Amino acid sequence: MVQIKPKLKRINLLFAVIILITIISCGDTISKQTANAEAFSFIEQELKNKFGNDAYYTDLTITHNKSIGNIIGVTVTENPESLKMGQWNLTQDTWKQNSDISLEVPKGTKAADFMFQLNDKINLSTLGALVKKSIEQLKSENNLENPILYMASVKFPKNGDVSKTEYYVSLKPENGGTTFTFSYKLNGHLIKMDY
Repeated sequence: MVQIKPKLKRINLLFAVIILITIISCGDTISKQTANAEAFSFIEQELKNKFGNDAYYTDLTITHNKSIGNIIGVTVTENPESLKMGQWNLTQDTWKQNSDISLEVPKGTKAADFMFQLNDKINLSTLGALVKKSIEQLKSENNLENPILYMASVKFPKNGDVSKTEYYVSLKPENGGTTFTFSYKLNGHLIKMDY
């Protein structure tokens, strides 16, 4: 009888650990992340886990759908000089490759010159902070009570000039309506706001 108690304690401990892991993992899903710098850093880490720290991108978009949450869309490669990229989506925390893309670059140039990496210059925590800034601006200037993220993206110029990269943020009122689009320079300065 004495030996049953330690087994029971271990079973109870194991059960508690399983519940804790389930709670933690459910709270940290990509699709449920809110639109702020911390959450977008979490999304960036997911991209790095999936494609590697040194992956190259030509397209990166985060779209929010009210019923299914965040959808991440990327065009990415681990080897730019292969001239092959994959178009991937993360929907409801499941990655799916939509297509393979073959690139052509001007003679005498490198494919990597027309792509960006997630690093100190271009990062999703800055994009998340700009989403929050845009939300606050709409609340104060347009009296919108609860604007929500529609889409956020990194727009990399076709000529490869990193300094011309822009962050785009599109917001909508919670119950639908006019879309407000903000474009920002890499340093976070507003270029323009359209609606």
